[in-house]
Amino acid sequence: MARVFVYGTLKKGQPNYKHMINTAKGLAKFQGTGRTVEKYPLVIAGKYNIPYMLNIPGTGHHVAGEIYSVDDQMLRFLDEFEGCPDTYQRTLMRIEVVEWEGKGGAGEGRAAAEGIVECFVYSTTTYPPEWVSLPYHDSYDSSGKHGLSYVLRESR
Repeated sequence: MARVFVYGTLKKGQPNYKHMINTAKGLAKFQGTGRTVEKYPLVIAGKYNIPYMLNIPGTGHHVAGEIYSVDDQMLRFLDEFEGCPDTYQRTLMRIEVVEWEGKGGAGEGRAAAEGIVECFVYSTTTYPPEWVSLPYHDSYDSSGKHGLSYVLRESR
């Protein structure tokens, strides 16, 4: 099992969460909530209003999201879903645990108790330079105050 941190449309209550609970795509077990230890720019960009975490450590906000344990099948699905490695790149990042629900081995419990876990995160280094000038968010909600409605893949 691998740990993945999601901050956008794959979170609970968001448009693509259905993929996280579709066992035909693999297993994803919710572990808790967290936020990036380092600051990153989270922007909503492109004609489909997609959330992107730009891989520019030290700029932006501590981005909030959810921590999941996923099996190899789900990780492969997420790589494909996120257009990895062209659109997003899957990298390890340190995530501060905000609330932990995860049950598991002693190693998991100890990491959570210390407050920091390493998770794969889909961020991007391949973006138009003007995206750096977009407003930065600390969390994403597809129906948030930003007023930028996410366009589902089925509607593109």
